[in-house]
Amino acid sequence: MAAITAAMVKELRESTGAGMMDCKKALTQTGGDMAKAIDYLRENGLAMAAKKAGRVASEGLVRLAFNEDGTKAAAVEVNSETDFVAKNEDFASFVGTLADMALETDADSLEAFMALPYKGEESVQDTLTNLIARIGENMSVRRFEVLETPGVKYAGYVHGGGKIGVIIGLETEADADAIAEVGKDVAMQVASMRPRFVDESGIDPEYLEHEKKILIAQALKEGKPENIVEKMVAGRLKKELKETCLVEQSFVKDNEVTVKEYVDSVAKQLGTPIRVAEMLRYEVGEGIEKKEECFADEVAKQMGN
Repeated sequence: MAAITAAMVKELRESTGAGMMDCKKALTQTGGDMAKAIDYLRENGLAMAAKKAGRVASEGLVRLAFNEDGTKAAAVEVNSETDFVAKNEDFASFVGTLADMALETDADSLEAFMALPYKGEESVQDTLTNLIARIGENMSVRRFEVLETPGVKYAGYVHGGGKIGVIIGLETEADADAIAEVGKDVAMQVASMRPRFVDESGIDPEYLEHEKKILIAQALKEGKPENIVEKMVAGRLKKELKETCLVEQSFVKDNEVTVKEYVDSVAKQLGTPIRVAEMLRYEVGEGIEKKEECFADEVAKQMGN
């Protein structure tokens, strides 16, 4: 029997898409015979993941995790091909575990995160590969982020069972329990109103310049005199920033006040300052180009035409 080397395991893994431990077991069971090992994996339904890897995964779940005192938070997005799989208990459990792992990890890249041991055993990548083989459709861990700024407490909100996840960071001396409700309210605001920035101080100067150029061009096309265009643009820009900056938006639960005014009113009740310092918004599948095929083409493809 041939000795099973790491290179053999790597080769089998690359050709089948199966997990590392499954590849090692297949080679051991077949005496190191690569062809037989591939057959073994196929017979056991473990070589299917590679074939599914080309399919677009734009559904899925977002999960959040927070430490006990609210000083650290994490978000994870994992995609699947269909909403049906996103509701699968094994899939949901996998995503929830990854969020908890993200909260504890020092991994600074998705690649490093995927190499972490999952529940002390095989890697996150291998666990995902096995899940793909078992459930029968492509999945991918798309992104994760960890927030831990000194002096900031975190709260969050998950919408639609995991379609949107928002984390809000509030700079305050109040404890996590005291700011839980205001944090959730502001997170709901972000989920529904999609602000681009927390406040004007966070606006990218390039974005500001870009918007200014567009507004100037619009005003000139409207035939406005050049000498009043600057003033007009300043006014329009201010209005646009009011819509795109979180703290300047009308509060969705009470449109008589802005988000900042609402937060300030809670701070007054608690007797300690609160400032919205950070926000993170993950929406499942945002920015992923969904692959659409004609039903007739799909049938023809399955028939081998």
